Amino acid sequence: MTITSLVPLSVDWKDTYITILDQTKLPLEIDFIDLVTIQDVWNSITSLKVRGSAAIGITAAFGLALSASNYELETITEFRSLLEQDRNFLDSTRPTDTNLAWILNRLVDSIKDARTINEAKTNLIHEAIQIQVEDEAICRQIGEHALSLFKSGNKVLTISNDGSIATARYGTALAPFHLAKEKNIELKVYVSETRPLLQGARLTAWELMQSGVDVTLITDNMAAHTIMAKRIDAVIVGADRIAANGDTVNKIGTYNLAILAKAFGIPFYVAAPISTFDISLETCAEIPIEERSPDEITHINGALVAPESIQVYNPAFDVTPNELITAIITENGILQGNFSKEIAKQFEI
Repeated sequence: MTITSLVPLSVDWKDTYITILDQTKLPLEIDFIDLVTIQDVWNSITSLKVRGSAAIGITAAFGLALSASNYELETITEFRSLLEQDRNFLDSTRPTDTNLAWILNRLVDSIKDARTINEAKTNLIHEAIQIQVEDEAICRQIGEHALSLFKSGNKVLTISNDGSIATARYGTALAPFHLAKEKNIELKVYVSETRPLLQGARLTAWELMQSGVDVTLITDNMAAHTIMAKRIDAVIVGADRIAANGDTVNKIGTYNLAILAKAFGIPFYVAAPISTFDISLETCAEIPIEERSPDEITHINGALVAPESIQVYNPAFDVTPNELITAIITENGILQGNFSKEIAKQFEI
């Protein structure tokens, strides 16, 4: 039996502007806002109004196409030069995220054979739309592969939000839960709150409830006790970048869960599209880890909750070493064993 689930979406192209779900207001308010300039797009990404590697990439792709549609230039050479500047501007929003750079480069490459400015503008819009369509298909494939690893009745722990509102649809780490609901397969999901910005509490818990999934929220420091007390069967997370050896960068707190999964002898899965792999990096040791504003830790809803002038360390991501990962789930299938060899096979021509 298949049932319909209400999987929420977050990015919509409107020809002359972009509409996004403002994720900073969830779950208390469902507010869609319009982005009309490249500065609007830049601001929406840096302020986390749009978030999630794929959703950021899709929004940036539409943003680059939107900006270029307003260029008033005389030559295609000038057009390409300004497009490159805008590409770099948008890429500066998320230096840790390889998927964003890949998408922006793909848009720039889409006009390499364009002979006129109008042709280039059309190509950019078509390419951005195609990226969104492809991402939805990829997410569904990831979800189908991931779902094959679970049995009805399993209890699964996740962190952050790698779901439908972080992608075109379905998500990566959350895709099997949305698909399980569509297929009437019962999975119970435990969501870590994901401090300091509470993406798990504000976003994943809300999203899964919209889809009708059985979901329970826990604080980050309850993870070990929850795995033991609730007999968690597996952990599944997303990824912002994966190195050639399988080392994975994801939201801060992911490494903690990988260590716990190892200690409890349960599988630790990473779900991510092939575009997340950066095979130019042998390991994740070379990846710059973004540090965000101290206010995210010292303030809650604008109110100071820590001593004034306290020193703060606020990394947005951490690195999970490949030896702690049971499998990496992609749109092409499930990678296990020697990650260096399995990942290399994905890029063989």
